[in-house]
Amino acid sequence: MTFRLLIAAALAAGTALAIAQTPQPQSQPRPAAPTPPLTAPSVPGAAHILMDFETGQVLAGDNIHEGLQPASITKVMTAYVVSAEIAAGRISLDDEVFISENAWRQGGAATDGSFSALAVNSRVALRDVLKGMMVQSGNDASIALAEHVAGTEEAFVDLMNRTAAGLGMRNSHFRNSHGLTAEGQMMSVYDIALLASAMIRDFPEQYAYYSVREFTFNEIRQYNRNGLLWRDESVDGLKTGYTAAAGFCLVTSAERSGQRLIAAVLGIQASRNEGFRLREEANQTLLNWGFRNFETHEVYPAGSAVATHKVYKGAEPEIGLGLAQPLRVTVPRGRYEELRAEMDVPAQLVAPIDAGQAIGSLRLSLDGETVVERDLVALVEVPQGGFFRRLADDFWLWWDRD
Repeated sequence: MTFRLLIAAALAAGTALAIAQTPQPQSQPRPAAPTPPLTAPSVPGAAHILMDFETGQVLAGDNIHEGLQPASITKVMTAYVVSAEIAAGRISLDDEVFISENAWRQGGAATDGSFSALAVNSRVALRDVLKGMMVQSGNDASIALAEHVAGTEEAFVDLMNRTAAGLGMRNSHFRNSHGLTAEGQMMSVYDIALLASAMIRDFPEQYAYYSVREFTFNEIRQYNRNGLLWRDESVDGLKTGYTAAAGFCLVTSAERSGQRLIAAVLGIQASRNEGFRLREEANQTLLNWGFRNFETHEVYPAGSAVATHKVYKGAEPEIGLGLAQPLRVTVPRGRYEELRAEMDVPAQLVAPIDAGQAIGSLRLSLDGETVVERDLVALVEVPQGGFFRRLADDFWLWWDRD
């Protein structure tokens, strides 16, 4: 029996229980030998994560919600906010960005951090400043972009924090736009993966800058610091980071055979050359393990009925229940057929019911552990029925009460 049939049978049984209150006995298959759980790879650092882009499921991780210094991974949020402003039409890639003395002094060549060689008091096309930040990790570019968008870096940081809250980044807080060490500046690897997913999904044109291997500005050739761009053709982003406080950090994304994964590692403490190597190897290990061991399936498309439910006092006798968004799930390879479905719905539904109204939930589990849970919604509107329908159903509601 295919998984689709298994889940349909499970849902049908759930619906019968909800409506008729009479469970239907089912024959039990001979239990199979348990499948041993996957063992995630061990990688260095204070925290790490591997997330499936399509489903948002965490496939591996350690200390995933701990807020840590993120170094230049901060600039992914800066890029996201700038991209959102472009999409909203408030700024343009053709804008001339003024390179203030503040941006030059706080983020330029005189500092210990990376810079984009932007001349003080010059004006540079926004697309070049953005590339300088995303490819070369220029701190001067970050500050200049912040000032261009919000007037001051402080005002831009407030915008960063409000955007982070909107994305559900609960363990992140920003004090600057570039990631140099500041008290209270933090991101968790889970939040980093959320942000990377949002950047890929919401602003693919700007995300493509992360795959640029080198960028020449003012006759200076600048190289992308993400070494996996040269080592793994499936990798197309995202961002490196290093400060003494943060250690060596890296978030990457790769796509193979239509599946995209996001890996991130924070807090590798090592010598310079060793740190570069370890952060790349850690991300590569996580990505390879994930692609080798997991697969993603669409279980149900949006808007299709996965179950029907009796409706009392309605113009229609029953209603279809489904999902507002496609339901996709990531599972260990070869175990899709082992998924089990459970539906939790009210025993009695009474009209009127609005289209899109939440009516219980659908839960998929593997080995007794919940893999994903989503709201079931009414696929159509069911208005109240006529007087005699309501009168008759008053009796049946009384008869079918618990």
